[in-house]
Amino acid sequence: MSPLQTLRRMHEVAGRPLLLASFLARLPISMALIGLLTLVTSSTGSVGSAGIVAGAFALGGAVGGPVIARFADRHGQRRPVLVMSVVDAVLIGALVAAVTAGAPLAALTALAAVGGACMPQIGPMARTRWVVLIKRGPWRGAERERSVGAAMAVEGVLDEAAFVLGPALVGVLTVTLSPAASVLGAGVLIGVFGAHFALHPTAPPGSAPVRGGGDRIATPALLLLTVPMFCQGLFFGGMSTGVTAFAAASGHADLSGLMYAVMGVSSATAGLMMASLPAGFTLTARTRIAAGALFLFTLPLYLPLGAVGLAVAIFVLGAAIGPHIVSLFGLIERAAPPSRLSQSMAVVLSSLILGQSLGSVVAGALADGFGHQGAFALATVGGLVSLTVTVLVLRARWYERAEPARTGSGVRSATPGPNTPGAGAATG
Repeated sequence: MSPLQTLRRMHEVAGRPLLLASFLARLPISMALIGLLTLVTSSTGSVGSAGIVAGAFALGGAVGGPVIARFADRHGQRRPVLVMSVVDAVLIGALVAAVTAGAPLAALTALAAVGGACMPQIGPMARTRWVVLIKRGPWRGAERERSVGAAMAVEGVLDEAAFVLGPALVGVLTVTLSPAASVLGAGVLIGVFGAHFALHPTAPPGSAPVRGGGDRIATPALLLLTVPMFCQGLFFGGMSTGVTAFAAASGHADLSGLMYAVMGVSSATAGLMMASLPAGFTLTARTRIAAGALFLFTLPLYLPLGAVGLAVAIFVLGAAIGPHIVSLFGLIERAAPPSRLSQSMAVVLSSLILGQSLGSVVAGALADGFGHQGAFALATVGGLVSLTVTVLVLRARWYERAEPARTGSGVRSATPGPNTPGAGAATG
């Protein structure tokens, strides 16, 4: 399935408005983090205070995101996403007002944590929505797997674009209006497009709890995936800090965002190409190869490169990021119980957010002591640990899936999960 066919398949499933709404509704996450750093720094003159407030927002999101997703799995996406989108927009506005009013750091930190916890993680719920829509559609067997793979690929591209364009939009709003406008812009986007995403007619209904513990998410197959996803977060923290440190040291600090965007372009392109791979190329194999590339492609970063050479190295490195993330989300879809798919994805995504937050802090200290290559070392470690875990610990049988069979009444039976006895052979 080519990139163009992938996008056409998504249009067949739900149409472009869903893609656009889910993309605009996930911009506020990256916008709020960068915007809060800028706003609090400009208001208080303290980068440390800004880091505390932004960190509290990120930590709140990592904790609150899975809780909101659990309500969405249980009661349907419409009500919890709609309510929390409006509530979060109000909280972000209150946080901006508190910063401009000179509120104490403790109050700002608490308000930021609550604001982060109330922001719905649109990415996991959008992925869940695509899976539900595809299961309801006419695709079966390998064609259904290609459709799910296409959805994971497109969602990976949207995530990449959001993390690249979000900070860029913050910069535009800060320069043209004010730092406060960039954070308020995030509040407006989540309030408007979060509500639009919630009210979209494709919003799936809730699922009744499964008796007997059949919907547990604390399984080795799922929890193990938090490790490579956490490593991906460490990778992002190391790369963003390293690129910024290199640009500042070379006297071109204004180019850091552009150089980082180069990595986003190749990552998004490679992620979209994942839907073109044959079904026989299994998800576990894809994950291991992508993790290996994530590690190996960081090694040229330690060569004495100039700005152009580093940009080329970063562009090549980006080709490993998209496949790594897309493959991990594909495995999550296999490992998660259908009744708790949104929560499962939100839990694993929260590990990426935590990894990126911790990675930014650690990489900053490494850059201060060892320069930009010290920060890049954290990205290398992230890739190496992900490779080690996916090769030595990950088991393909955990992510096997049997295709549903038709019953005598023509109704398809439930698809056995990856931890269900009797699951059939892996399809990828």
